[in-house]
Formats: sequence, C-alpha cells, structure tokens
Amino acid sequence: MHSEAGAQGDAALYVVATPLGNLQDITLRALDVLRQVECVAAEDTRVTRVLLDRHGIRTPMIALHEHNEARSAQRVIALLQEGKSLALVSDAGTPAISDPGALLVRRVQEAGLRVVPVPGPSALATLLSVAGLDDGRFLFLGFPPPQASARRRLFDGVRDLPYAIVLYEAPHRVRETVQDLAGAFGTQRRLVIGRELTKLHESVHATALGAALEWLDADANRLKGEFVLAIEPGAGTNDEQAEEGERVLALLLAELPLKQAVKLAAEITGAKRNALYQRALELKGE
Repeated sequence: MHSEAGAQGDAALYVVATPLGNLQDITLRALDVLRQVECVAAEDTRVTRVLLDRHGIRTPMIALHEHNEARSAQRVIALLQEGKSLALVSDAGTPAISDPGALLVRRVQEAGLRVVPVPGPSALATLLSVAGLDDGRFLFLGFPPPQASARRRLFDGVRDLPYAIVLYEAPHRVRETVQDLAGAFGTQRRLVIGRELTKLHESVHATALGAALEWLDADANRLKGEFVLAIEPGAGTNDEQAEEGERVLALLLAELPLKQAVKLAAEITGAKRNALYQRALELKGE
C-alpha cells in the first residue's frame, strides 16, 4: 500500500474520519495513515485506543480536545516543523465538524504546513443519505444553542429558507429542541430523526414535526444516544419560483381539493411539492 504518511520532509496533518459507532466503517486508507504517522492527536485518547487496539495499531497519542486545543496546536505545529506527520481524530466521525479540530487545522495552515483530508464517516452525511429529501441543498446548524430563547431565534431565522435544515442534538435536550422546531417551522413540516447512527440501537424515523414528541416519548430508549435531525425545506420566501407557486396554489385551492391543487401548482410552476403542501395546509387553516 502507498505509504503517504511515511516520508520525512513531507510532513502533514492528516484529518482522519473514524467510525460513528460501527468499528467496521473505518477505511483502509485511514488505517494506513494511523499506522504510519508519528503521533495521533485524539479528542479522547481512551476512545481512540479502542479503535487502534481493534486493528493492532500502536501509534502514540496526545490529547486534543475543546479545552486544550489552542495549547495542543502549538505542540502539533512544532512536531510538523520537525518533519513529522500527525493524524487528527475525534471520538467519532469527521473532525472539525461540530467536534474539536477546526482551530488546529487553521493554525497549521497559517503556519504554511500541509493539511490532508482522509474522508470517511460523518453523522451529517449519514443521515442525509437516508432522509429522502428531494433536494441536495441543506443548511447545517451544528449543535443549536442550549438556551431556549437563543435556540428559538435561530430557528425563526431559518424556517423560510429553501434548504433542508440539519442539526445535531444531545439526548438531554432533544425534546425541547423538537418542541422549538415545531413552534418555528409548523407542525406539518417533515422531520427525519436519526439516533445512534451505525450503532447497535440505530433508528431512523420520519414524521411530521407535530408528531415527533409523541414518537420520542413512546419509548424511553428513544431519548437515549446522539441525535441528528433533518427538517425538509421551507417555501423559500425570497425565491421567485416559490412565490409564483404560492400564487398559483391559492387560485387552485379555491376550486380544487388540496392534494390536486398542490400537484398542479408544482407541475405548473416547478415549485417544490412538499413546500406547497405545507403552505396549502396553512392556507386552509387560515
């Protein structure tokens, strides 16, 4: 196998994606890099040790987490300047995406040193691949603010954008976040809940926002684990096509049943059917 991390004088920081939960999701290239670098900078060395031991890798590790990232970045840069290559990993998934690493990557780049991505698992991409969204455009919010007022302001600011909204959430806040999403986006907007992705108790469930809390509360186990949430796109108030779709929809609703009006409005204007359906429900409610 090509020894991309082994040559002296060609030092680099390899940003290595690691499994979300299923250890078999590690790539061959990632294993090759983790074996060959001089050191692995890990979010939690205990978590990474399980992965390395599984594959018989004995590479030394240093800790790099949110509380010591700035300090550890200087150590990593010093090692790179000595001609050594290092790997950066988080506990799960791709580093620097709602995980430690972004500051380190920037500092290494500012020092004129190489940063090399080693792609692999990402909770964001994993959920989107099974979310059934009909448009590839999305806005990733990471973890929303823990404060309810700030979280609601955030959701109010993005509810009408013509993109799917994707976010992460912790188990102890997922109920409150789903409630706030329903308040901002409306109860009919489609939500896809990904929980414990790639792990033993993985679940992916699609539902209307208004029914999501009932689903979560139906089984105590559904409130455990790490969550990725995806909400279908809004109507897009600044999108001319969406505005024309709403105008035609309103005319058709006066003469036709809701589903037929939505279908024809989408065909006539090219606006998104899901967004038109949501708007039709709102118009009927009004």
